[in-house]
Amino acid sequence: MGTYVLVHGATAGGWIWQSVPNLLRAAGHDVYTPTLTGLGERRHLFNLNITMDTHILDVENVILFEDLHQVILVGHSYGGAVITGVAERAADRLCHLVFLDAFVPEDGRAIKDLYDPTVAQTLSEHYGNGGVSFPANGAEASDPRFTEHPLKTFLHPFRLINASARALLRTYIFCTDKEEMGIRGQGIIRSAGRAKAEGWPYHELPTGHHPMWTMPAELTELLLKIPSGGHR
Repeated sequence: MGTYVLVHGATAGGWIWQSVPNLLRAAGHDVYTPTLTGLGERRHLFNLNITMDTHILDVENVILFEDLHQVILVGHSYGGAVITGVAERAADRLCHLVFLDAFVPEDGRAIKDLYDPTVAQTLSEHYGNGGVSFPANGAEASDPRFTEHPLKTFLHPFRLINASARALLRTYIFCTDKEEMGIRGQGIIRSAGRAKAEGWPYHELPTGHHPMWTMPAELTELLLKIPSGGHR
């Protein structure tokens, strides 16, 4: 039996995973789907001072207070940055990091730095409004459960110095249909390309950015194949 902690992306919440947690539990695994501060059912806690550190601590505390070990930590989209930060602080509790169509931050750089400077500026102008970013068009705009997202989280430079975190097994799952994401997909495409070039276990799903909605069985099948031990 394994332990999965599934971390959602920007503007979403734990609700976004839909049937995937139940499918994993039906296979005999423990599953946790925390919602990050200020988002989802915790949107009443939204404030402009929420940073990446806040969201990293949200997930770290679930792992510590639930006394979880050998965790397969899954981050979707923005959640890839969050799980990277969690690994820096709690590598001894983890066994595998899974980046699901997700950002993979680099040492000394923020999420915004995964984009061309002109694209980063465009995104900042499009989303920036009093320190928050808003859900984009398409499926997100039509679902009222998506919320404002604190812009500071995209400006946080990462300091990646923990050798134990670097040694953790990492897998990348890339969703190939990026039409709906537009320029927002650039940082994810670059992250996926870097992971593939570095020789990570790499998988593709022929779907859009939310495979937990469109291909839950196939996504679960991939997650069930994730090794629950060892190091890179």
